[in-house]
This record gives sequence, structure tokens and C-alpha cells, in this order.
Amino acid sequence: MTSGLEKAPPSWNKPCHSRSSSTASSPQSRQNIKDWEVMDELPMEVQTGSDKPPDMTVPGICEGYMLKRRKWPLKGWHKRYFVLEAGILRYSKNQQDISRGRIQGSLDVSVAVMSMNKKTYRIDLDTGDILYHVKAGTAAGGRPSRGPPSLSDSVEEFFDASDDVQRASWSEASDESGLSEGTTSNSEPDEGRGEDRTSTEPVQTSKDLSRVSMPAPLNEPINLLQRLCEELEYSELLDTASRTADPYQRMVYVAAFAISGYSSAIFRNRYKPFNPVLGETYECVREDRGFRMISEQVSHHPPISACHAESDNFSFWQDQRWKNKFWGKSLEIVPTGMVNLKIPSYGDHYEWNKVVTCIHNVLSQQRYLEHYGEVTITNLSSPACTCRITFVKARYWGSETTKNEVQGTVLDQGGSIIHRFGGLWHEGIYCDTLPTPKCIWKPNPQPKDHLLYYGFSLFAIELNELTPELKTLLPPTDSRLRPDQRMLEDGMVEESDKKKDELEEMQRERRRQMTKRGEEHIPRFFKQGRDAAGRDVWETNGSYWKLREKPGFANVERMSLW
Repeated sequence: MTSGLEKAPPSWNKPCHSRSSSTASSPQSRQNIKDWEVMDELPMEVQTGSDKPPDMTVPGICEGYMLKRRKWPLKGWHKRYFVLEAGILRYSKNQQDISRGRIQGSLDVSVAVMSMNKKTYRIDLDTGDILYHVKAGTAAGGRPSRGPPSLSDSVEEFFDASDDVQRASWSEASDESGLSEGTTSNSEPDEGRGEDRTSTEPVQTSKDLSRVSMPAPLNEPINLLQRLCEELEYSELLDTASRTADPYQRMVYVAAFAISGYSSAIFRNRYKPFNPVLGETYECVREDRGFRMISEQVSHHPPISACHAESDNFSFWQDQRWKNKFWGKSLEIVPTGMVNLKIPSYGDHYEWNKVVTCIHNVLSQQRYLEHYGEVTITNLSSPACTCRITFVKARYWGSETTKNEVQGTVLDQGGSIIHRFGGLWHEGIYCDTLPTPKCIWKPNPQPKDHLLYYGFSLFAIELNELTPELKTLLPPTDSRLRPDQRMLEDGMVEESDKKKDELEEMQRERRRQMTKRGEEHIPRFFKQGRDAAGRDVWETNGSYWKLREKPGFANVERMSLW
């Protein structure tokens, strides 16, 4: 690989990024991190003559088999045939497909951040729009070919991915799914490690931002607890589902609701929500929509936000954990945890996962946001039907009209397709297999000048409303009473940043004091348990609304957060 990917014109300047991480602290981990080298400016091949200046030439064709990290479900690697020519890296399933022009993917390495790990033969390429992770069979060097591609040149240049490497690669599969061309796996395989070696700290191949304190000006004046509530903006879809007798049609409305929760992100790629402090809460009572919701930050490391909403027509709950992975030009937000929905009128209990959100060109003004991955909705109460939804990853060379595409199917117990639906997650979802083909969901119009106000929808703006009457009913831990967040909404940016630092230091001090006493934080309104699949979950303990009514939060012992 060194002869091919390490040679490029010096004018191909690429932004560098760090592979370091504060979460990887062992000597072995630090050494493994140092094994990654960011190729900032790649040298060209130099040819000199006796009385002529050096002749700097672009290398010829380099080609051969390597392993590429799988897209979905990201449980291992594919063996693919790569060709690097004139700065463009292309790949297909085999050499024959390449020669026939059947290309599965390509990228311009001149605009990519490239990092190499010569010990594990790994190469990461991040253009901001696309992210590749590849592995060679041995990263030894070869000679660039000068002429038409040949199999002998392939072996010399990229080296075939050997069977033993491929077997080792499959064994390193992570438990994450639905990601992009690349992986957010925290661990690297050590093919030379004996079986008697003890486990080591994970190698951080990307920057995990979940523990990084971000300046207040980079935030929007709502937090992750409120973002969970935003997913209920189109709760009328659940009301419709509760009145739909046909189970397959009912699943279509549940699917549309699952998609609708992503729609607000189209205008929200410039700022991130505040991270809640441990013990922070948020309530939302919407009598006009017929539901009420409570959320709480139940864990700090790892960060876990739990919520529970209820109405006459449904109950909705989830606990979400976010991993933020920074790859140099792109930021991947990887959620874990399942979303749960019950519709009591039919005894349904639906469950589904979430997809990855990626912010491309995160450090430039041309940033944009994308969702990709697959969602599977199952009815735990009945195997009669399931639903599969694909958030399509945009092609690097694709048309603008294909961005934000989503496709879905509702299947019966035998796997036959009953309904098809699709559209764009920011414009609307259409189903042409219902008795009356129609648009089953489209987002609400944005308020005037929304781009001047963080891109908030009207529903998002209402999340921060704080009337004098409501203020007397809220617990002191509610997000609307958080001073740094309120300061930012009021335009007091410097004051907000300072107060944010103070609140985070208070949180650290509380944790230190609890550690000295040998205590652990116990959430007030949620309890930890296990779901039917044996996964750890956080569910409401049913105390919030009772305490709110009697004796009232003003009469409950408070936990000082700010």
C-alpha cells in the first residue's frame, strides 16, 4: 500500500485530525493510538537526472484485493477489488467487474483525510461525504505499475487479503449496526497477540465527543431531554394508528411516526443540544395534543437519557445513549437503545431501533446532515406483521434529488409485502398500497425567520415556554430552569458559557463527594430493569406525576443542580 496511497502531489493539502482520546489511558492503548499516522502531505515519486531538476511524477495504477468494512449490519469485512489511478480510488467485487466498469464506489483521495496504521494494515479515508475503512493483507510496500492493469501488478501493489486476515477480521465484529461505510468500533484487532494475553484498553480510532465539554456558543438553547420530546411533534399519527383496525395499515402509521422524528434535523446542522447534567429532568404537558411526558438524565457515564409519555391512545418510552464519533470531517451520532410504543386499544407493543445521524463537513460552512441505516419495527404482542425502513445513504456522486430518501415495507408473517411506502424524511411519506393512495405524513411549515432562530419548528420553540403558573409546578431540576441554557436563549452568550462551566464543575464535585461516601446516583423518576430480550432498560417508576400533584415539588427535598 505504501507505494500507492502514500504518493500524491504536495499540492493535495488535506486537513489533519487527531486520533488521540482522553478515554484511552493505558500504556498499551496509548501505544496503539500512536500507531495511527495521519498522512498530511503525501510525497510523490521522485526521479532525478544528472543535470536535470528532480522530476516529480504521479504514480501509476495500483490495484488488488483488500478488505473493506461492511455497511450494514457492520459485523465484519468484505473482500473487494480496489484500483487507485490518478488520485481516484475505486472498488468493485472483483477484477472482472472493474474491467467492465461496474463500480460499487469511488472517492477522490486528494480531498480525503487519510490515516494509516501500519501494524494492523488499516487505512481510514474520510472525505466528509463518505468514509471508508480498509485493510490490506500485509500496508509491505510494492511498486506502482506503468501501463494497463494486470493481475501480477495487483499482487505487487495492494496484496491479496489472505484468508487468515479475513478470518481474524470477522472475529472483531462489534455490536453496533446500521452505520456508514466506516465503523465507529472502538477496538482494533491484534493479529499477533497470543491467546494467553489479557485484554487491553480499547484503541480509539475516532474522537469520542460524549465526554468533551463543548462551548455554549456551539449549542442550541434546548437539550437532549427536550429533543426526546421533539419526537412526539407528530403524535397525531399515533392517534390515527389507535383508530385503525387493520394491523398492516396500523403499522404504516407507526412507521410514519418513527420517520417523522428525524424531520426537524434538516434545519439543525449548525448547533448541538446541551448535554443534560445528571439528575436533570424535563416535563411536557400538551393538553391540546392529549399527552404528557417526563424525561430524566439517569446516567452520566455513559450518558443515558430516559423518557416516558402517555395519553389515552398510546404510551411511548425509550432510553437513549449517544456515541459521538468525530472522523476529521464528519461527525457520526450513533444512538443505542430501543424505542417502545404501546397502543392499548389493540394490545400492540411495538419496538424499533434508531439510525445513525452524520454531520458532513462539520468544520466548514458547507456542512449538511444525513440519516442512514435500517430500522426494523416489530410488534412484540403479535407476529402478524413487521416493518422494515431504510434511510438511504446518499451516493457520493448521486443527484441532490436522492438525498434524504427513505423506503419502507410492511410484511406479513410469511414475509410477503403488504404495503410499500417511501419519500424524503424532510418532505413527506407516501403510501400507494393503501385503499386510498395518499401522503400519510408531511412536516409542518416552519415559522417565519426560523433560520435566524436555530432552525426551530414551532413545536421546538414551545418546548422552552415557562409561564409563571408553570414555574410553580416544575421541579427545580427542570431544563427550563437551567441558567446557562436560558442565558443562551436570551442572547447572553458569554455569561452562558461561563455558567455552563460552573454547572459542569458542580456536577464533577457532586460525583467526587458521592464517590468518597461510597454512594451511587439513584434516579428519582426512573428505575433500571431488563426487557424481554434481556437488555438493560430504564422505565418510569410512576412517581413523577404523583409527586407533582401531592405534595408538590416545592415541598419535596430538592437536589441542587444549579
